[in-house]
Amino acid sequence: MTFLKPKENQLQDRVASALRKIHAIESAYETITVGQLVSMRARTHATSIAIDVFGRGERATYSEMDRSSNQYAHALRAFGVRKRDRIGVMLPNRIAFPILWFAIAKLGAVIVPINMRYTPREIEYVLSDTQAAFAVVDETAMSMFSAMEPWPQGLANERVIVVGQGGGGTAITLDELLKGVGDSLVEQHIGPDDLLNIQYTSGTTGFPKGCMLTHDYWSVSSQQGTHGDGRPYQRYLSATPFFYGDAQQYLLKSYRQGGTLYIAPSLSSTRFTSWVKQYRIEWCDFPDLVARQAEAANEDGTTCLKQTLNWGWNPDTVRKFRKRFRVRTQDAYGMTEIWFGTQMPHDLDEMAASGSVGIRAPFRNLRVMNDDGTPSAVGEVGELWVSGRGIFKGYWNRPEANAALFEGEWFKTGDLLRRDELGFYWMIGRTKDMIRRSGENIAAREVEAVIREIPEIADVAAVPVRDSKRGEEVKIYVELRDTLTPGDLPVHRILEHARSRLAVFKVPRYIAFIPVLPRTTSSNKLLKRELMAIEDPLAGTYDAEEKRWR
Repeated sequence: MTFLKPKENQLQDRVASALRKIHAIESAYETITVGQLVSMRARTHATSIAIDVFGRGERATYSEMDRSSNQYAHALRAFGVRKRDRIGVMLPNRIAFPILWFAIAKLGAVIVPINMRYTPREIEYVLSDTQAAFAVVDETAMSMFSAMEPWPQGLANERVIVVGQGGGGTAITLDELLKGVGDSLVEQHIGPDDLLNIQYTSGTTGFPKGCMLTHDYWSVSSQQGTHGDGRPYQRYLSATPFFYGDAQQYLLKSYRQGGTLYIAPSLSSTRFTSWVKQYRIEWCDFPDLVARQAEAANEDGTTCLKQTLNWGWNPDTVRKFRKRFRVRTQDAYGMTEIWFGTQMPHDLDEMAASGSVGIRAPFRNLRVMNDDGTPSAVGEVGELWVSGRGIFKGYWNRPEANAALFEGEWFKTGDLLRRDELGFYWMIGRTKDMIRRSGENIAAREVEAVIREIPEIADVAAVPVRDSKRGEEVKIYVELRDTLTPGDLPVHRILEHARSRLAVFKVPRYIAFIPVLPRTTSSNKLLKRELMAIEDPLAGTYDAEEKRWR
């Protein structure tokens, strides 16, 4: 499909029409909480399948999801959960997870999703940071969960609930908790500004920060999601772990449309397209890696897909994908804190392969700003600031970060964009010190903080290295203390320490020793750009995957 730029005046008129539609959506918007949406859909689509976790053979209708979440809510209340209590939830993609989320929403409590790949150190950090009073843990994660040291002060051992077989000790199983519990309507006043999630996302200050997400956040963002579709779809696919906000967004998007969300057990680049075909999926967030693999393998692109979400793909990949799969694509810019900031409207489909991430999304006001806090000129690059209804309420227990990242109602995203004269936005890069590996955001400072704990190391710098399979890999430059040589610190010790303290996706693949890390002479600030400008970034590194020096 060849990209042809339409006449500018015609495009300007159509952008104006798209913006009028956005204004109409914003004007007609009606507030709804997550619990209300669940109960409403049970009335309108009672016997329709709401969720199919096909990897586990678990499925439920809209009516069953409503009744089950009522039952879970009553059981949690009897267990002692009250409004505003924080509940850590560490589960894989199983149907108990969305049911628990809905139950917590109906109680007015707050879910704290925990990554299943977290180490005991990371689990303890999240639970202690939120002062979680309860936890729900999958049987497969109990050994990692139980290894926390120290144990979170606010979490009593007897307030841990196991999903699956009991792990012994004082933990009670979810099945035991649900025995004899009814499924009547849960009576609890919930408002749109009540907190529902503390969703942890990698930050640049060394450790993840918890985004405070309200019912209004989820309501507004799910409305954004449905606006992005050309029409309602019935069969959605999510292969993302449900402890991420993306999967929760796709569930509510499907709920808005009365469709069925097919949930994969986990993301698999080799099986993704077969799932799309097998379950006749009409909409999904299509991974860039899967698209490139399909192109390389000359895979048959015949599917039931009608539209895909393609976060930040390059134009060439978009063109090849559209030709192979004969499907409309939509690009967008977003992040957990705001969900969609921009979207490419479906009626401007000819711009799909332009490289633009679209125009402002519903409920979002955007500014592109210079370093000095003045607006950037049209066409110039600046940091994107965002305001609008339903963005996050700041970072949990992080007053310093909130003060630095908010200017009144405006949230400073840390991402660099430019805007053209028609109102289209273009993603340029990140100001944040982040590494993105296989879709996972990794804070360089968290990796550095852990590696720096090794006594022989004076300092360390983590940087991204381009990788055709995973997008980016983690590389660390290690500066040893005076008089020490690389022979004094074998790489296996660095890797053992990293693996014991970091989730597997954060563990560096490449390790290089450097006599002195480059720094500015005035402020002694680390010059990572010099480390990233090396012509061959793999030369002289240890490759932990191939277990050899390059």
